[in-house]
Amino acid sequence: MSILGNRVVRTEDPRFLSGDSTYVADMKYPDAVHAVFVRSLMASAKLGEIETSEAAAAPGVLGVFTAADLQLKRRTPRFPIDESAHRPVLAEGVVRYVGEPIAVVVAETVSQAVDAAELVFVDYEPLTAVVTVNDSLAAAQLVHPAMEGNIAGALPIAPSEIDFSECDVVVEQIVINNRVAGAPIEGRSALADWTGERLLCWSSTQGAGVVLNNIVDLYDVEESDVHVRAVDIGGGFGSKGSPDGEELSLPALSKAVGRPVQWTETRSENMVNMVQGRAQQQTVRIGGTAEGDITHYALHVVQDSGAYVDVGAVLPMLTMMMAPGTYDIPNLQYSSQSVFTNTTPVGAFRGAGRPEAAAAIERSVDLFAAEVRLAPEVVRRKNLLPAFNETHINVFGAAYDCGNFPAALETVLEAAGYDELRAEQERRRDAGERKMLGIGLASYVEITAIDFSGAGVSEYARVEIKPDGSVIAWTGSTPQGQGHETAWAMIVADQLGVPFDAVAVRFGDTDVVPTRNVTGGSRSAQVAGSAMVSASIHLVTSAMEHAAAVLEASIDDMIFDRAAGTFHVAGTPARAVTWAEVAVTAAAPLVGISDFVQQASTFPFGAHCSVVEVDLDTGGVTILRHICVDDCGTIVNPLLADGQVHGGVASGIAQALLEEIIFDSEGTPMTSNFSDYGIISPTELPSFERIPMVTPTPLNPLGAKGIGESGTIGSTPAVQNAVVDAVSHLGIRHIDMPCTSQRVWRAIDAAESASA
Repeated sequence: MSILGNRVVRTEDPRFLSGDSTYVADMKYPDAVHAVFVRSLMASAKLGEIETSEAAAAPGVLGVFTAADLQLKRRTPRFPIDESAHRPVLAEGVVRYVGEPIAVVVAETVSQAVDAAELVFVDYEPLTAVVTVNDSLAAAQLVHPAMEGNIAGALPIAPSEIDFSECDVVVEQIVINNRVAGAPIEGRSALADWTGERLLCWSSTQGAGVVLNNIVDLYDVEESDVHVRAVDIGGGFGSKGSPDGEELSLPALSKAVGRPVQWTETRSENMVNMVQGRAQQQTVRIGGTAEGDITHYALHVVQDSGAYVDVGAVLPMLTMMMAPGTYDIPNLQYSSQSVFTNTTPVGAFRGAGRPEAAAAIERSVDLFAAEVRLAPEVVRRKNLLPAFNETHINVFGAAYDCGNFPAALETVLEAAGYDELRAEQERRRDAGERKMLGIGLASYVEITAIDFSGAGVSEYARVEIKPDGSVIAWTGSTPQGQGHETAWAMIVADQLGVPFDAVAVRFGDTDVVPTRNVTGGSRSAQVAGSAMVSASIHLVTSAMEHAAAVLEASIDDMIFDRAAGTFHVAGTPARAVTWAEVAVTAAAPLVGISDFVQQASTFPFGAHCSVVEVDLDTGGVTILRHICVDDCGTIVNPLLADGQVHGGVASGIAQALLEEIIFDSEGTPMTSNFSDYGIISPTELPSFERIPMVTPTPLNPLGAKGIGESGTIGSTPAVQNAVVDAVSHLGIRHIDMPCTSQRVWRAIDAAESASA
């Protein structure tokens, strides 16, 4: 009987819960010294003298270094742009955001390095900071003066400009998709050690191979001269997708001081310097008939890229691909501009461009429904794409593999008891109560295992049988809490017919895993999991010859019994040999290797319903229920899928209600720690109600799609729509995220004052 589909408890958890896990920051590396960075206190300034002599003379200090000392080239951004806008490892002549590293102190202990860093004097010549996207578009001040403006990149109107003049109803709204922090449990941490001419790096990363690629590019060394290891990682969510300047400077520092150099950032450093997410200003325009048919939709995005080009600058491309969401809208238009500001660079964060698209279209549908005076579920029913099993290609080129969006909507409505909720909402309004009920819906589709190259998405797996019958499975994926070790062991055990606990999963070693992929974009189960299937099949094939030799039979007559995990001659199952018996006869290790390639992306989908209570006297929002229907194709382990959805929903609710990175008018972060930044906690969250749907994809042998980001994509607009719905009887049509009590109360106060 197959183990797949069972709620197998995570094998990783005992070490995490007992403190036996291994993080880079916890490593007691022999003879290691410690790096601490001196960071900019200004958002925009020319750098004058950087006085390091007093710091260099401080106790325990081995060296103080600036960009001039390290002489490292600038990092190549992810798409072509003027070289002057490339991000330096350490600031060179100018600083462009608060927190940008200027210098680094290396000392025997962390405390000695911290004390010495306080002694570094930096002479600033202040410049005007460009803080908002509107300031950037005005281009009165340039973030990168060598460029002609502040535009980092743009997508022209596509497919072409559409004419709204035939619409009965047109609604336009500026929607803010607020900037958020990745806020992983473990911040960034790394270690570099030159052992002879070879470099060993340890990294808290989403892809050891990506770290290797960056080091090879920056230092012009051979791949064979670099060994990168990743150990347990306390969360990534996209923000650890590639190494930042601090980590990339460590090899040079190790070479300079002749010792291994270790670095772990503080939470405040993480909040001002790790790439942040979202940060879009969206102008939506939606139109259609008075009967509720949506015929036109236009979305223009201004993406805040921060001070340098990172993944954030290309997020609008993903927003464009998913702009129409689950709807059949005949006339579509999209355009975007990515702009520089004197703020922390923006990168990938859980969903990376897709949550922004879902938030825009779902908020637009509710605005349109309010304008035509129809219930939001009615407008959705009228405009959702019908169920399809053959590829549907939207106007922006996204090839949805399969979907049943209407079924997801009806399932969530039934599970929520939607009609009863509306009746209770009406009762409260009629009674003049001050705690109003709000019901918010969101229908979503997203893209996972994103194929930017057109050559498919690949992952590496290596499965080896040991002489005792146990299995070592190496994966190119890098877990950050998803449960890969459990899931991959389940897949291998199922394919080989061995006990689940006989499979040990290993990851994060570039000397063993030759590929260079990052774990992100919800690609793991479908691509890395399928690589495990493929590698296991290859192992069975290679073992057949040895099994035939043991049984003195022709290989053509051999049968592998997956259920029993044995080999036998056709027609004589009683005379069988085990994996251990086969393995001990082999002169070399029995290994199956796969570089599985999935030829296209998959498109998970679903529908969420959020039920909130809004206090009209305080603006306080309480989540009463959150119901989610998510279809990620075949589910390897429902327990792991539930965990991914729960984490995603929590992240989405956090953005909708609490979390926002804020800068003052001079570009100084006002949210640089968890006291200032509204990080969500369990007390603000309900127990989520999850109803899985299963529509297997034909694109991989498991039939699996992604699930790690879906909860985020569906929940954020559902919660925002619920908050607005709760106060819509006052004439309120829109409240920007995060829907904090202050923001909601101000909207209520303005509406009630206007009607008084």
